[in-house]
This record gives sequence, structure tokens and C-alpha cells, in this order.
Amino acid sequence: MSVATIVSAPLTSSNIRSLSIISSSSFTPINSFKCSSFALKLTTTSLLRNPNFRFSVSAMSVAAQENLSQTAFLDRRETGVLHFVKYHGLGNDFIMVNNLDSMEPKVTPEQAVKLCDRNFGIGADGVIFAMPGYNGTDYTMRIFNSDGSEPEMCGNGVRCFAKFISDLNSLHGKESFTVHTGAGLIVPEIQDDGKVKVDMGEPVLKASDVPTKITPNKDESVVKAKIEVDGVNWNVTCVSMGNPHCVTFGTQDNENLVVDELNLAEVGPKFEHHALFPARTNTEFVQMFSRSHLKMRVWERGAGATLACGTGACAVVVAAILEGRSERKCRVDLPGGPLEIEWREENNHVYMTGPAEAIL
Repeated sequence: MSVATIVSAPLTSSNIRSLSIISSSSFTPINSFKCSSFALKLTTTSLLRNPNFRFSVSAMSVAAQENLSQTAFLDRRETGVLHFVKYHGLGNDFIMVNNLDSMEPKVTPEQAVKLCDRNFGIGADGVIFAMPGYNGTDYTMRIFNSDGSEPEMCGNGVRCFAKFISDLNSLHGKESFTVHTGAGLIVPEIQDDGKVKVDMGEPVLKASDVPTKITPNKDESVVKAKIEVDGVNWNVTCVSMGNPHCVTFGTQDNENLVVDELNLAEVGPKFEHHALFPARTNTEFVQMFSRSHLKMRVWERGAGATLACGTGACAVVVAAILEGRSERKCRVDLPGGPLEIEWREENNHVYMTGPAEAIL
């Protein structure tokens, strides 16, 4: 399989920004954008089967660029082509695939690993597939992480999914739809300001359902319990937002974390693969600024250190409330930017609001 990518600049707000993979022996232009300066043609060979492919870069004239087909990416239907657009939610980036004609992903987990490679592939934290609805839902969302594993849900991913669906259908203004995920029903809503508000459902607190083998210490839940990681005793609260989370505000010797001082690459994997988490775990390290303002860094199961984790931010607020640290509505700062999280008492649902944007 060959790979061809057209990158153009500058783009107007009306352009749909996209990249495509084409299976052919020679380069054929897939997309084009009106460009007042230049375009770059990046051609690679056998991305999905040969990890040692090389990029070649050459200039393309404006005249040649204007002769390319003006058919938009989202309207193309060539056989043998994997269309995708990259989106990000606070820097947590995904390869979005229109998979609405099948319940079978167009990319295998092994191919997803190669596509997500930031040096030898496209580069992303995961590949997300927009699929037909299931059991009465409007759509189905599946995701492969950058390591090829398949998580139940992804908070930033579902916001990107919502914007992708909105772009596919040329929707404008406030819109909502139902999405079937491995974590159950999720309902994202596009806001008038372009942000996406997502009803993430109820948090799961029962230890065996998170899952964690830590002995419950509050009813059937794990709240501010001790766990030893590499000789250090941490206080942790365990929450599932459809996927497992271990939230910590500090160690038994220091309950006030300064998260920027953490060696996340060293400690994160030790939490993820700890024997007390049979399905592995996402881990959030949290610093408190006030009862409504928190800061977190995350080590994601299957993706490592990322700039944002939507389900993680939700789990952090739930954990902070359970530990008596915060109000029910908080701003959570992540390396990629802030999310607004609310755990409503009246229906026990968690709501997440934040941006999602297409990337060239």
C-alpha cells in the first residue's frame, strides 16, 4: 500500500481539512485546497506493511495545485482509499475514519499502531471509527489506542467524534445525537460556541466493577486507600467512567502534589501495570488550586502521557468530591488546556464540556 498526502496552506475557515491514504502504485492527488502560496506533496511507500518507509518532499506549483480536483474529502468514495481527518481535543489527537458503511473497522489494530507512530506514521493517540448505530443509537464509536489496544471509551475522543459527525453532515448550531460505545450510551451535544458538551453517564464506584483488587474501604468503593508503587505509599481513589481510573492527590507523606514535578514517564507505567488493576488503569495525578479549580497530568492506559484525557478529568472531579476536596462543578486544567466538569447530584451523571477541532 502506498501513502499519499497533500498539505496546503493557508486554508480558509470554509475548507475541510483532511488527509488521505490511497492504495495505488503511483501517486494520485486525493484532495486539494485553494492556496495562495504553495503545497507540499508527501509520498511514502508501504506504510502499513513496511515500517522502514521514507518520506520524499517536493514543491508543487500553485498552478498545478489549482488543477487538482476540487471534490471535498468528505464527499469522495474511491475504492481502496482510507479517508481520514485528524482531530484533537486539547492536544489529545485522533485519526478519524468514516466507517459508516460497516461495523467492521477499516483498519486493524496492528495497522493502527503504525498509523499512530509519530515518526514513521501519521501520528496520533488513537484511531477512531464512526460506525452505524446499534440498538437504536444514531452512531457507534470504536477506538484503537496507539498501542493497538481497544479502550471502552475516550472522553476527548467522543468530543472529536461529535465534531466529525457534525462536519460529515454539515450540521450547524446546537445539535445532539446518541452514540453507542464500549462504555454504553454516550450523548454528545454541539454547543452554539462550537464546544462539545457530553453526558458521560454515571460513574462506576464499585471496586470489582472498576475493576481494581484494592480492598474497598467505603461501602464497596475505594476512596483514599493506600497502594504501594515502587516502594512509595500513594493515596488513591478508583473510578470507572466506562474505563478504569486511579486518581491520586498525593502520597501518604505528601498529600499536596505539584504535578509538574512528577517524573510521569517513570511512575505512570508502574501504576498502569500494577497487579491491583487486572484490566490495567489510567492514572491521574492531581493538584488542587481551590475547591473548583484543579490541575492534572495523566498516564493513559495504552497511550502513555497525553496532553488531555476527558474521562480522566471526569474521574478526577468524582474522586475529589468523594474525598471532600471539591465542589460538584470544577475547572480541570490539563497540559492541553481546560475542561469544565460537573457531577450533578440530581441524576448522578457527569458532564464534560470542552473543545474539539479538525487539524490539517
